[in-house]
Amino acid sequence: MSYRTGIVRAFAFAATAAFGTALASQSASAEDVNVRFSWKLKGEYGFFYLGQEKGVYKDAGLTLKLGEGAGSQAALGALIQGQEDAVILPGIFAISAIQKGMPVKIVALYQPHAPVVLISHPENPVKSPQDLEGKKIAHSVGETGTSYLGVFCELNKIDCDKVSKVQMDSQSRVPQFLQKQVDVVSVYLTNDLPVLEERTSVKYPVLDLTEYGLAVPGMAVVASNDGIEKRGAAIKSFLAANAKAIELTRADPAAATGALKAVWQAGPSDKVIQQQIEETSRSIEAPSGKPVGWVDEKAIADALKLIGSVEEIGEAKPLSTFYTNDLLTQ
Repeated sequence: MSYRTGIVRAFAFAATAAFGTALASQSASAEDVNVRFSWKLKGEYGFFYLGQEKGVYKDAGLTLKLGEGAGSQAALGALIQGQEDAVILPGIFAISAIQKGMPVKIVALYQPHAPVVLISHPENPVKSPQDLEGKKIAHSVGETGTSYLGVFCELNKIDCDKVSKVQMDSQSRVPQFLQKQVDVVSVYLTNDLPVLEERTSVKYPVLDLTEYGLAVPGMAVVASNDGIEKRGAAIKSFLAANAKAIELTRADPAAATGALKAVWQAGPSDKVIQQQIEETSRSIEAPSGKPVGWVDEKAIADALKLIGSVEEIGEAKPLSTFYTNDLLTQ
């Protein structure tokens, strides 16, 4: 071997070793972030998986671990026990839990208005709030779409005494509607409606509750007060990566569909998943000039009034108790 060849090989070996060391160092410095959904997989969660596939969280120095859930209460319990760094759940449930004393905060609110609608049968449509009078509407305890019907009636000057709320188990609502035992049922644009319309081949008349003034906080990121104090930097990186993942999903919903489908083999058709993802993108908003996820204090105040309309909440806690925007970046 010549002197020059030896030098070249030595240099190549050193460069390779340095590159390997850098990768190992990067991997070692990546922080695990455990995130739990409040429910099973659905199109609303598509942007997280596209972000993973595109390396958005890895680039932020994070190893993101996502898990399905079994309800908001269970997700919040795991958060308080330190099993999760953040949970994804409807903001209205977080606000209710905080008012009751749970030491958590909303650190990002992606859906200031949950995309919940009322659907009816084409031959007996409900196209305006006034059309609800004389109708039977399915209702289950804690259900977003009908729990605040009294407020909705008041906002739209309709007589709620003329609307028959038929209470039933949450799993029975849609079957009872399909069997025409009730005239109206609430569903999410980002979840139930695309599935239902594909299954039945029916285009259902839709009454958009947000269009008529009912603003119920939807998808939010919630962290414990202890977690914010101890892992604030990691949560901040997670939220910044989410913002990038959301924009990638807006630009390419088909790619987000593929990324979610890769982990959701038992899910609905690609068409339905993409509809869910596109509706989710439309529902994610932020005040002008603010980062995505920004929490408007008025949304918290209005939500507290909603909760107080259906249950006794006592004296409302200071609004700053419920949220922080400190972990969001422009």
